[in-house]
Amino acid sequence: MDTQTRGKQAEDRACRYLQARGLQLLQRNYHSKRGEIDLILQDTDSLVFVEVRYRRHSGYGSAAESVDTHKQSKLVACARHFLQAHAGAANQPCRFDVVSVNGNSNAIEWIQNAFSAAE
Repeated sequence: MDTQTRGKQAEDRACRYLQARGLQLLQRNYHSKRGEIDLILQDTDSLVFVEVRYRRHSGYGSAAESVDTHKQSKLVACARHFLQAHAGAANQPCRFDVVSVNGNSNAIEWIQNAFSAAE
């Protein structure tokens, strides 16, 4: 199985995991010139931008640890684009979550408020 297929499967699992916990999917794979957001969901009164990470092995650290400051800034810029394009969404509280899927254990780790949009 290639990397892209594994990534799509991890994203599917993460989406089902979050929906089972009450979040409502708004959009998948939102693209802008700044990058892509894997999942955008509604959690009660908050808009949630989710980065999904898959790691086959934990030898290089967890999947969540791979969301470095460069990736965070791209996600924030893409989220700002989304908010500008969807006027009604701009008035809601927002947060950035990371969902990591570990290929060895098949475990899912959901990190809420993994980072902030503050510069």
